[in-house]
Amino acid sequence: MLARVITFAIDGVDARRVEVEADIRPGLPAFTIVGLADTGVREARERVRSALVNSGFEFPQRRITVNLAPADLRKIGPSFDLPLAIAVLVAGGQLDQARLDDCAVVGELSLNGELRAVRGALAFAQGAVREGRVRLLIPY
Repeated sequence: MLARVITFAIDGVDARRVEVEADIRPGLPAFTIVGLADTGVREARERVRSALVNSGFEFPQRRITVNLAPADLRKIGPSFDLPLAIAVLVAGGQLDQARLDDCAVVGELSLNGELRAVRGALAFAQGAVREGRVRLLIPY
């Protein structure tokens, strides 16, 4: 199942829309993130895995591919943790995609699943309004 979650990347003083697309397929267990993600975003794989398991969710033991689009925009920092986790849950059938239709998601996760605030909240909120998102899920 394909999942799509809307988030934002800081680009200068603005926040640019990023689509987090997650696909889960049969195969050897793997968690791959593509789309010009920096080291901190690639490290999110382990934070997401631990946060989901420690929060009582099932982490899929299949091949997980996550695309961060657009591919030409550099993605930096831990603000992608929460959108990645939600995309994995939707792709795995543990959350309903329809509940995210008017929503944007930004946030960092701790290993135990607690949410952590991220820098750039105002830019993220302005980006969400500009993109017509009714709800913004962001820890503070």
